[in-house]
Amino acid sequence: MIGLFATGPSSIIFYIVYSLWWLSELIGALLIPVLRRRGATQVRRDQGSATVIVSSILWAIFVAFGFGYTGTGQLPDWVFYPGIFLMLLGIAIRQYAIAVLGRFFSLTVRVAEDHKVVDKGPYKFVRHPSYTGALVTFIGLGLAVQSWPAVLTLLIVFAVAYGYRMRVEERTLTKELGQDYLSYMKRTKRLIPYLI
Repeated sequence: MIGLFATGPSSIIFYIVYSLWWLSELIGALLIPVLRRRGATQVRRDQGSATVIVSSILWAIFVAFGFGYTGTGQLPDWVFYPGIFLMLLGIAIRQYAIAVLGRFFSLTVRVAEDHKVVDKGPYKFVRHPSYTGALVTFIGLGLAVQSWPAVLTLLIVFAVAYGYRMRVEERTLTKELGQDYLSYMKRTKRLIPYLI
């Protein structure tokens, strides 16, 4: 096997940022929402989307690392640094979006008794900014392991897993929040402001 990174310091930087990503998910997306009072859940309609996301991401990361370690579709060494930057940016976007959504954030599709449309912070521009953060992190990861097949694999898995999740989530929120959410959908994009 070929070494994943050109230099030892690159490896240290990568694994620090990679660990930070998982730590941010553990604390920001799992622990804090569990500890935060959210009120009673009125509706749960996840339809397996959380399982699809977690299993797909773990598989895609395993494959991406495999491409990186074997040098498959190797990219130039310099793409490592933009990759690390994008990973950090993606982590920041996702955690900011989770914080703004507050007690309405959940790893599964659910609607609280007093659920309302949140349209402040990043939610002014896109309906799913935490998923935008995940997308940016995935692109960064693929670049950081310096493999274009890794980037492609992560993008395809994101499109399939998160595409399914967004459909489930939007169908549920439209049904439960009605016109408020429909109006919100008309004035925002899903992931990238003014584009997608």
